Amino acid sequence: MVKPSLQKGSIVDGYLVEECLHRGGMATLWRVSNPGSTMPMLMKIPKIAEGEDPAAIVSFEMEQMILPRLSGPHVPRFIAAGDFTSQPHIVMERIEGKTLYSRLPELPLPYAEVAAIGAKIALALDDLHRQHVIHLDIKPSNIMIRPSGEVVLLDFGLSHHCQLPDLMQEEFRLPYGSAPYMAPEQLRGLRNDRRSDIFALGALLYFFSTGVRPFGKAESLAWMRRRLWRDPVPPCGLRPDYPPWLQEIVLRCLEIEPSWRYPTAAQLAFDLANQNQIKLTARSERIRQDAWTTVLRRRFNTDLSKSGPTIGPATELSSAPIIAVAVDLAGGNRVLDDILRSMTARLLKTMPGARLACINVLKLGHNTLETTLDEDGHNKHIERLTALKHWAKPLGLEDGRLTVHVLEEVDPAKAILEFSRTNRVEHILIGARQNSLMRSLLGSVSARVAGEANCCVSIVRPARMEADPNPSRKMEPAAARASR
Repeated sequence: MVKPSLQKGSIVDGYLVEECLHRGGMATLWRVSNPGSTMPMLMKIPKIAEGEDPAAIVSFEMEQMILPRLSGPHVPRFIAAGDFTSQPHIVMERIEGKTLYSRLPELPLPYAEVAAIGAKIALALDDLHRQHVIHLDIKPSNIMIRPSGEVVLLDFGLSHHCQLPDLMQEEFRLPYGSAPYMAPEQLRGLRNDRRSDIFALGALLYFFSTGVRPFGKAESLAWMRRRLWRDPVPPCGLRPDYPPWLQEIVLRCLEIEPSWRYPTAAQLAFDLANQNQIKLTARSERIRQDAWTTVLRRRFNTDLSKSGPTIGPATELSSAPIIAVAVDLAGGNRVLDDILRSMTARLLKTMPGARLACINVLKLGHNTLETTLDEDGHNKHIERLTALKHWAKPLGLEDGRLTVHVLEEVDPAKAILEFSRTNRVEHILIGARQNSLMRSLLGSVSARVAGEANCCVSIVRPARMEADPNPSRKMEPAAARASR
């Protein structure tokens, strides 16, 4: 028998109910405690009384299935659950901190802060997508910031897990979500595209940087369907000082067709963290909405309303990774250089959606203040950025697929590892240096990167030469791959 209500002081499965923290449309949240645990805890109770929305029960069942399968710092830790035979509930970690909803009175926020918050949310989404889950209800009240600065995503009742039955899809025909942030494909009934979360994040970035919701507050289905053919007013049309790089990012997130948006949340986070290298297109210059001729063409183009073939997030993510190649500009080994570039080209050819980050480490001294100028008075950092672009030019990458980075650090391996972890790099290519006394005594950078990286690492080296009676024969390339 389901209990009709819950009171302060009640005991549910050994948990003491202490205080009601929130009453939402589908559930209430209570602070609870347990004598055997010191962890701050929260109990979620679905609204199941007479007259309540039946979706509350289904979304609660979805969250009961999904939350125990999630892990990591970007989701609340699952603790326990109870089914509908007694008191349905979910007990989870209570996150210390505030939701982004509490920041609404401060809008619009400074552009740099919006980008920093957006990058953290994008990394949290990337982590969620890698666990086969699409959130489908990204909004300020479902995003918390821990005191440590990490973003935590909340409320998985409307989410889609690619390896579980989608009860929301099976039992309801109307789209569920938060009107200001719902992607066009969600309105078409499509719930298995992770780029819907990228659209929602784009709407949030627009709102937090302009103070205006891109599609207004209207929640009628007919009004929401306008976003199938009508784009929002470009941010520059609302704020003349709006940065072109941020408009480029926001409007790309808000593209009507998913294929026109960022392919992965990791690539979106990368652009938000590397604003100076964003390739600006016509999006960045727009100050008005699209012409009515374009709107009418979209309105009556039935192809725009057809969803394409569905692919699991894991497959899509692997086809659009961020690849880093560590280039030693001071090595002087042209053979190794050519092999490294050749291996990079071969890898990129297999993944047309991949982004390449060419990195070089400007090594600093341990106890000395390094000058940024060389002997001729030229800026070392700028010279190396130019050299990296020159190194990558033969790859023939189209605009937007290449960025170059000079990292200043005492420890080159540490710099490469930190860059890769921060930017969610999925594959590192690095050349192996020639044998030397220093390499023998201190170990090689490539070996350390291969040993400590949390992604795939390819160590590239020229083939070793056997004694050859014909010394004019050319050296053949080879690559040794180490994976971790």
